Amino acid sequence: MHFKLQGDGDAILFIHGIPTNHRLWDEVIRKLSCNHRCFAVDLPGMGSTPFAPYSSDYLDRMATQIEELRIQNGVTKWHVVGHDAGSAIAVHYASRFGRNVACLVLLSPAIFPDLKPFYLLSPLRKPLLGEVLAPLVHFIFWQIAMRRAIDTKTNRVLLRAFRKPFSGIAGAWRFMRLVRWGRPEDILGGIPAKLAELLMPTLVFHGTRDVLPASFAERAALLIPNSTFVTLDAGHFVPLERPNEVVSRVRIFFRKNRHTSPLPIQTLKTRKKSAVPRRGAVEALSREVESPAAYAQRGGG
Repeated sequence: MHFKLQGDGDAILFIHGIPTNHRLWDEVIRKLSCNHRCFAVDLPGMGSTPFAPYSSDYLDRMATQIEELRIQNGVTKWHVVGHDAGSAIAVHYASRFGRNVACLVLLSPAIFPDLKPFYLLSPLRKPLLGEVLAPLVHFIFWQIAMRRAIDTKTNRVLLRAFRKPFSGIAGAWRFMRLVRWGRPEDILGGIPAKLAELLMPTLVFHGTRDVLPASFAERAALLIPNSTFVTLDAGHFVPLERPNEVVSRVRIFFRKNRHTSPLPIQTLKTRKKSAVPRRGAVEALSREVESPAAYAQRGGG
C-alpha cells in the first residue's frame, strides 16, 4: 500500500474515499505537519496502489495492511482520520486495533448498509450494462459531476491527480472495476455494531451540501459513545472545501484529548445517556433512512 509521509510529532493516519487518493489531504496535511507526523495512504486501485480484487473480507484486509504500516514505521499510537468510504476502513481498523488509536475522525462517513451508491455510477455496477456504458459514464462523471463538486482552479489540479489511474484507453473499465465493490448490506452490515463499541474520542464532520444524507453522520455520532458532531458549510469533499476549519477543529480536538484514555463503556453510558442507543437501537439506527423531502430541506445534493 503506497503512502505519503510528511511532518514530525504525534502520528495521524489519513484514509481517503472513492475515487480520490492521498492528495485529498494535501492542504490539511500541509497545515498539520508542522507538529504531526502525517501518513496518507492510497487505497487499492487509486493513486499509486495497484488494484486489489474485492471480497467479503475487504475491510479486514485493509485494516491488517494499515496495522502493518503502523508497525513498520514504529508508530505506537496514532489518530485515524477517514473520509467517505475511507471512514468505513477507519471504523473497522479502530474496532480491531483500538488500543493503537488515540482519536478517530470521520468526515462525510459512507458507512451504513442502507448506503445508496451515487446514481451516476449505478450502471457501472451492473454486469454487461456497465461494460457497454463505461466510456460514457466515465466521461460524464469526471468531466461534469466531479468538476461541479471540485470547482476551484487549485482543486482541479487535484482532480487530474484523482483521475490519473483511470486515464488511457482502458481507464473507463478500470474505473468500472473500482466502483463494483459489492452490495452495501454485505460490506457495511457490521459497521453499526462496531460503532457502538468504539471507546476512543471521535469527531464526526458533515457538510451541509453533502450528497450523503445528514442522517449518516448524525447516526454515526449517536452510535459512538464518546463522540462530537460538527457541521460545516461544505459539500461532500470537506477536506478540499474547508481545510482551515477541519484543521482548526482537529487540532483543538486532539489537544483536548491528548492525555485522555478511553473510558469504560459503562462510564460513557452514564455520562452520555442521550447519545448511546438502548438495546436494539443499533439495528434500528442502521436501517434508518432520511426522507427525500427532509434531505432536500437540509440542502442535500
